[in-house]
Parts: sequence; C-alpha cells; structure tokens
Amino acid sequence: MQAQELLIFGAGGFGREVASWVQRATWNGHGFRLLAFVDDGLQAAELSGVPVLTLERAAAAHPGAGVLASVGDPRLRQRLIARAREHGLTATAPLIHPSVEYDARSVRFGDGAVVCAGSILTVDIEVGEHAQVNLDCTVGHDAVIGAYATLSPGVHISGNVALEQCVFFGTGAVTLNGSPGRPLRLGADAVVGAGAVVTRDVPAGTTVVGVPARARNQVSGGAQ
Repeated sequence: MQAQELLIFGAGGFGREVASWVQRATWNGHGFRLLAFVDDGLQAAELSGVPVLTLERAAAAHPGAGVLASVGDPRLRQRLIARAREHGLTATAPLIHPSVEYDARSVRFGDGAVVCAGSILTVDIEVGEHAQVNLDCTVGHDAVIGAYATLSPGVHISGNVALEQCVFFGTGAVTLNGSPGRPLRLGADAVVGAGAVVTRDVPAGTTVVGVPARARNQVSGGAQ
C-alpha cells in the first residue's frame, strides 16, 4: 500500500492528536506517512519524535507533499492552507480515523477534511475541503458541512442541516432537524457556543449561544 506523504501545519494539541493516529488511516487504498509538523513559531527540533520544520524548510525538503492545517479556527486554517499552497504544497486526501462509521456509498469528503475517533456520519452527507469533525460527533442524513467548518468534540448535527464555509461549533453544541428541501442553515462564519441548541437558521457572521440558541447580544446580560 503506497503511503501519501503528509505535513501537519500546526503543532498544537489537535495536530498532535491527529499525528497519534494518522499512520493508521487509509484512503482509497493508500495510507499516510507523517513527515513533519510545520510550525514557524515552535522552537523545537522535534515533537513526539516527529521533526518540526518552518514552512519554508518543509516546502523545500518535501515539495508537493500533502498538508493538513490542524487549527480549530476556520479562517486561520484557511489562511494557513493558502500559505502552504503558495509554497507549492498540496491538500492531503481526507483523513478518517479507523473507528469512524460512515456510508462509503453516499458520504463525500473534500481534500484535507479530518474526521476523528468515535464520530458517526450516516447517509447522503457532504463534508467540505479542510473541514474538521472532532471526537465523538454525529452528522445526520442529508447534511452539508461546508469547507473549513469546525465541529468541536461532541457536536451533533441533525438531518437536513447545512453549514456554510467557516462555521464553528463549540463543544457539545447540537442542532435540531431541518426539513427536506428546507434545511436548517448556518451562514458563513457563524459561531455556535459550547452546549448551545440551534433551533432555527443562523445568519452569516452571527454568534449564537444558549438553549435555545440566540444571538449573543440578545442573551440576558449580553454574556455567554
């Protein structure tokens, strides 16, 4: 089985978590070989036995390698991927933890997408490029997880829900179901606070918190 060479852009906690299992993942008959962490700010030669390189050094040493941006902030992840592409690196194939349950016939993953241990994706789902589905999440039927979106641990996306690009869900947040032909929709750059329950559409760029989730400036006292 030929392995795709991989660089993890970001040596923080999520990057180290992915590094711990990436070489057990497979995609379309090939595995992955972790080459290095890419981190311009970390003053260390290696981390957990994996070399740490600046972006410039990584691109020179491993031209054309696949890259994964391992940060939770969607817009920062988008900027890191843009920088990597400027240096000639490419998006990695999707990284799916071996324990993840999904219907291979109807669930589609974009390049650079990551799905972590314990997650379940049912049927007729689209996960966009460089989206992150963290530990123990569920995604129901006919859902769309937009490019660069982030689902933190324990998020539950019900059926007929559409997340546009760069949506962020905090830990333990959930949505109710949308309807066929009328999905519950979260606009680009929307943020859902930890533990919130989304019961209606969320406009682009809006932060919602609470149960049921409301815009942050509508919550009593203006605090989460």
